[in-house]
Amino acid sequence: QVQLAESGGGSVQAGGSLRLSCAASGFTSVSNCMGWFRSAPGKEREGVAVIYTYKGTTYYADSVKGRFTISQDYATNTVSLQMNSLKPEDTAVYFCAAEQLSDCRGTWYSARSYDYWGQGTQVTVSS
Repeated sequence: QVQLAESGGGSVQAGGSLRLSCAASGFTSVSNCMGWFRSAPGKEREGVAVIYTYKGTTYYADSVKGRFTISQDYATNTVSLQMNSLKPEDTAVYFCAAEQLSDCRGTWYSARSYDYWGQGTQVTVSS
């Protein structure tokens, strides 16, 4: 049984930084797509950043490129999202997502590609 435990999030002013972490347990493979999605009121859940754990390949939404960085810690099976230069439009509930896949290309941004989800954590950026 795969479980994802999120931590981090909170409130910050525009231009500030926050860090999210997601610890995974129960995976039977080292080849996984793992990362973050976000849901804002009135908007579809969107892929923010994902990492292919086997090779460390990363994928980012255009809206966060250059501001967010996803990374992984092999020892603790944890994926983190460092969010810098936050904007009010980054305000959303952020969800950790994971799936055991041989490749993340072409599907990383689609929520339907993932069976495993964290409980979500609120990120609020004020102007």
